[in-house]
Amino acid sequence: MSTSNRKPVQAQKEAPTEPFKRSVAGCLRALARTPEFDVTFAADKPALLPDRARLPEPGRKLSAAEAAIIRGNADAMALRLACHDAAVHRKLAPEGQAARAVFDAVEQARVEAIGSRRMAGVAGNISAMLEDRYHRGDYHEITDRADAPLEEALAMMVRERLTGLKVPAAAGKIVELWRPWIEEKAGKDLDRLGESFEDQRAFARNIRDMLVHLDMAEETEGEPDDSEDRDENESEQENEEAQEGESEERSEGESAQMEQSEEASEEVEEGMTESSDGPTGEMPEENDDSEGDDPSEAWRPPSGGAHERRAPDYKAFTERFDEVIEAEELCDAEELARLRAYLDKQLSHLQGVVARLANRLQRRLMAQQNRGWEFDLEEGALDPARLIRIVTDPHQPLSFKREQDTNFRDTVVSLLIDNSGSMRGRPITVAATCADILARTLERCGVKVEILGFTTRAWKGGQSREAWLQAGKPGNPGRLNDLRHIVYKSADAPWRRARKNLGLMMREGLLKENIDGEALDWAHKRLLGRPEQRRLLMVISDGAPVDDSTLSVNPGNYLEKHLRFVIDEIENRSPVQLIAIGIGHDVTRYYKRAVTIVDAEELGGAMTEKLAELFEDKGPERVMRMPQRKAAAGR
Repeated sequence: MSTSNRKPVQAQKEAPTEPFKRSVAGCLRALARTPEFDVTFAADKPALLPDRARLPEPGRKLSAAEAAIIRGNADAMALRLACHDAAVHRKLAPEGQAARAVFDAVEQARVEAIGSRRMAGVAGNISAMLEDRYHRGDYHEITDRADAPLEEALAMMVRERLTGLKVPAAAGKIVELWRPWIEEKAGKDLDRLGESFEDQRAFARNIRDMLVHLDMAEETEGEPDDSEDRDENESEQENEEAQEGESEERSEGESAQMEQSEEASEEVEEGMTESSDGPTGEMPEENDDSEGDDPSEAWRPPSGGAHERRAPDYKAFTERFDEVIEAEELCDAEELARLRAYLDKQLSHLQGVVARLANRLQRRLMAQQNRGWEFDLEEGALDPARLIRIVTDPHQPLSFKREQDTNFRDTVVSLLIDNSGSMRGRPITVAATCADILARTLERCGVKVEILGFTTRAWKGGQSREAWLQAGKPGNPGRLNDLRHIVYKSADAPWRRARKNLGLMMREGLLKENIDGEALDWAHKRLLGRPEQRRLLMVISDGAPVDDSTLSVNPGNYLEKHLRFVIDEIENRSPVQLIAIGIGHDVTRYYKRAVTIVDAEELGGAMTEKLAELFEDKGPERVMRMPQRKAAAGR
């Protein structure tokens, strides 16, 4: 009797959507040929993460349309895992941010087309998923080509060519806005894609040719063939056998950098993760010096003579409308207090976690300040360990000792937080809370802290673009937007006075574009003016610099080249120690000292650990070797 009663009770505990979720997860693993891959469902945007796939949580009353959308997301992720080689993709990716965005979008269209051509069910699911994605993004309301993402239009045209399927209705307007221009410049390239769409390497080279014809990339020499790659890898493996530990890992990173698991995972996630705030591109790696990962070798003397690297041709069309502004000047005290209360409420559960990490950081810092003793002094604290000498020889004088401060140098830490639109939501909320708690922690340890933010005053150019239009649209105008650099807390301001300022990050409409190079140069110059012996700069960002107004009238890699130059100046020619944390995007391609986190909730731990590493760094003092010019040339 009791056994028969248990069975229906057990059946009632299972949610109605559980069989559907098991079916979708099983199909994803089967398509991807990864039987052990973790598949989760959550009320969040779908994403393919390094160790799992995250799909939308189905509603209790699951409609056929909603089921098709969830299956479409799962099929797209499975095809990405099965048909995409992240190493090949990374190696052949173009340099410019705009070109890279197109390259990534078209590659995802390729893998989805492979499944759509082979399985009608997959084609239907992916079509439903794309229709939902573009409808949610309000792409059907776009009427101006300047507002239509080129990469999305091109991806849909590639899908149309490869599968013969119609463009999703919600994406129809953006495709029609771009179609005449694309067909005129690269129609023949689109026609050739069908010949190589199952060969990722050949397909990628065709896309690179298409980008050249679209004036989005420069023509480059062909990539080394597979035999050359194999010879290089075999030679490197022989060298690795003679090395041990971390040296082996670093050598492997030099020769086979495209096989690094973190970067490969980032490529997977980048292709699948949606962003309604606009593109946040990444820049391919140019010069990967694996030794830069070693904290003890963070600085190297700059090379001189004719081989010294020249500054990029970077400039601003006008600086009249730029501003460096205190946070309290952007809104009144009452609104700041309300925004701060909102911030506290949003992350009340997270503060305990970050506070524990901050306390651990404080203990590690305080342990470095007082941990040595001076002995045999004439005054101080009586040394009981040496009293035995008085007993054996009464003529011996008393021995005293004194606690000795170690060389815990004067230190100032600057937290530079990306205030761009792509940080909206959870990332900016977590960043603000972590900055809050870390600032209090470091101040308790006697370390001065400043908190800075960077964004632009307007979307798509603002007054700078208006001035450019009035001047007759001269070519290559340079940076074409109004900078807004925000001081949330200066290094000399006590935390109790600046605490409410971080609430400003919650203000609707504050977060816009991000021009990282000039922001980094600004924060760096502020640190150089400080009297402290040790200066640390931590950048928190979620991707490459993006400013549509600037990139629409300059080369696609214009902002990225400048950012690389500024980073190189700081890392190799400045006494400032630089570290970066990327949220959801790999920033190790830019910075020697960097860490990438997938979820914003990991930020607190990453910040405390990296700061602790910098404080514990026993490397030699670096000498200031900054040329007598501005670090961000062209300013």
